[in-house]
Amino acid sequence: MSQNPIQVTVDRLKRIAHIPERAPRKPADAGTCPKCQSHFSSEEMVANARVCTNCAHHFAITARERLDHLAGGHDEWREIWTELRASDPLQFVDLEPYPDRVRKAEQSTDLGEAVVVAELEIEGELCVAAIMDFKFMGGSMGSVVGEKIARGCERAIELGVPLVAITSSGGARMQEGVLALMQMAKTVVAFEEMADANLPIIVVLTHPTTGGVWASFAALGDFTYAEPGALIAFSGPRVIEQTTREKLPDDFGKAEQQLLNGQIDAVVDRRDLPARIGKVLRICHRPDLAAQPPLANIISQASGERMGRIADAVAETITQTLPKLPKKIADRVAKAIEPRGGDDR
Repeated sequence: MSQNPIQVTVDRLKRIAHIPERAPRKPADAGTCPKCQSHFSSEEMVANARVCTNCAHHFAITARERLDHLAGGHDEWREIWTELRASDPLQFVDLEPYPDRVRKAEQSTDLGEAVVVAELEIEGELCVAAIMDFKFMGGSMGSVVGEKIARGCERAIELGVPLVAITSSGGARMQEGVLALMQMAKTVVAFEEMADANLPIIVVLTHPTTGGVWASFAALGDFTYAEPGALIAFSGPRVIEQTTREKLPDDFGKAEQQLLNGQIDAVVDRRDLPARIGKVLRICHRPDLAAQPPLANIISQASGERMGRIADAVAETITQTLPKLPKKIADRVAKAIEPRGGDDR
């Protein structure tokens, strides 16, 4: 055996250049923009959906404020499942017990959990909305968050309406361990049930959307929008830089970069979200289709006489709408749509 001692190190700082520290963010209160230092009154901030009128910086906004904004400021929305609360199955304690953290979050935000599910109308179109609030324990997804989102999908299916999900989260809630990670699969299954019911899902990604939320239901919307400057990534840039010891570009994970990468459909200003979502809801609203039986059932139940009429209608349509076809192709089409004599099935 070799007498030379083996030295192992995981510190790569000696082999790479020094990574400069990121410039600290300027502190901002409710009426001062951290980007342009403009000042606003509280009434102006509320009227402008907490977006700077000078540089369009998007301030943090609560879940209930978002619901008011989407509903047109008329408080015409109904919150559901407000009674659900987190339990402590793991008896988790870090600097303080998990129940104490939840209790403090409830008192500071006046919320029961990090997501608010409500029924509301956006631009006159009924939908179910699931709005996450980052102020409640970083918008972390625990058992109750997953349950409320799953119930929101079930309620949307019951009403036959779309689901609007607005995310703002740091990921799965570590105080609930694997139970929180299980909500990733639970929410994905709930979204699949929406797809099976042919109901659309609109997802709006806001700052920040990271971790298990982005790795699960937040990436499964039929229409996926993001607010300007929102961080959308599985891991934040600081975590990656500290792990890899490499400098990342300033636009890493930002909404605009995710748009270029094809991860989202559009970057939409918060003030334009009600109109954009309302337009999508109107496009997807097809009440007449729900009352119609599937085409396969119509064909299977049709008699031979009805099938003959359908064939005649198809032939007439081809004659009127298509340009003149070569005789060889026209003969094949006529032969294909000609009713079979003596077959009434």
